[in-house]
Amino acid sequence: MSNLTLTPSIMDTYTRFPITLTYGEGSYVYDSEGVKYLDYTAGIATCNLGHRPPSVQHAVEEQLNSLWHVSNLYHIEPQEQLAKLLTENTVFDQVFFGNSGAEANEGAIKLARRYQQKIKGNNRFEIVTFKQSFHGRTLATLKATGQEKIQDGFTPHMPGFRYLPYNNYAALDDLIHDDTAAVMLELTQGEGGVIPADKQWIDQLVKRCQESGVLVIVDEIQTGVGRTGTLYLYEQYGFEPDILTSAKGLASGFPIGALLAKKDVAQAFSKGTHGSTFGGNPIVTTAGYATVKEILKPGFLAEVKEKSTQFIAELQQIKSASSHIKDIRAKGFLIGLELDEPAIDYVNRAREEMATLFVLAGPNVLRILPPINTSEEELNKALCVLRDLFNQ
Repeated sequence: MSNLTLTPSIMDTYTRFPITLTYGEGSYVYDSEGVKYLDYTAGIATCNLGHRPPSVQHAVEEQLNSLWHVSNLYHIEPQEQLAKLLTENTVFDQVFFGNSGAEANEGAIKLARRYQQKIKGNNRFEIVTFKQSFHGRTLATLKATGQEKIQDGFTPHMPGFRYLPYNNYAALDDLIHDDTAAVMLELTQGEGGVIPADKQWIDQLVKRCQESGVLVIVDEIQTGVGRTGTLYLYEQYGFEPDILTSAKGLASGFPIGALLAKKDVAQAFSKGTHGSTFGGNPIVTTAGYATVKEILKPGFLAEVKEKSTQFIAELQQIKSASSHIKDIRAKGFLIGLELDEPAIDYVNRAREEMATLFVLAGPNVLRILPPINTSEEELNKALCVLRDLFNQ
């Protein structure tokens, strides 16, 4: 297939770059013309261990020879293994598996409402989210997303959502209403421009929720599974969410979503109240188990912290020599360069002239998402690319 082949059979929902990727290994991908690219998009924070990590590939190949799919009416061994691994290494007690981040967030919304109404015996239903957030594209999660462009053309919108400005202390006075069931937020807004939450703001938000019986849902679709240097980012903020959602990096590119909750909240999902045909099937949970086991190996996350800290320090040197980089915002290997002009020009030049793949996080933000096990040699190569981009 040519790099420039257009496929009219596919709905036109993506602005695609004019290359067709056909092979990947580690931090590199190849297109149909044989060009080798350094892939610092990682499938938009999905291929956290790079392309086809050997330990995950081996586990999946073994599972392919035994069982592909059975209904959740039966026990699924790798699903239970992955759930146990996640609960043993987080503050959560139970897990529900779906197929995507949006599905995980849908489940979180349902769980929060049902918890308030069936366990706590009140009529709370409202979910508070934040402007410039991104939580998905289903009817509920696009309404949870605080961006009008995502919601355009899908009226009537689902009721029960309210937005506040992110990192705004004054707005916390309007955080809790009588019908508020939960506050849902990203600890770093990825699609909104790579904007980390201020820790003191989070401390105040969590305190107000706990005092009011309002649940805290943390959307870690993009920040989770080691990307920021801990298994999940909430660990760096020093609090325990009631519900957490995970997806992108959880199974090295296999479609998975996970909804994690404390036991007292999880009990709101009784038999028959939620489900998923493909959620947690043997293939994806085998991939998930192998992925998380790799990330939890001794020293792995410490190395992510060390490498990302050094890489960001080098980026600061590039910024100091460039008039076009306004700000660098980062948590581990989730990095955004805010520019004084459209970032797409830099993304295109990196791809076309330097065989390096970056992605956007808004019109003026160049987003850098290396595999979290990327090598120092690869990081130095990316730095050379960025120096050349901004020196020009």
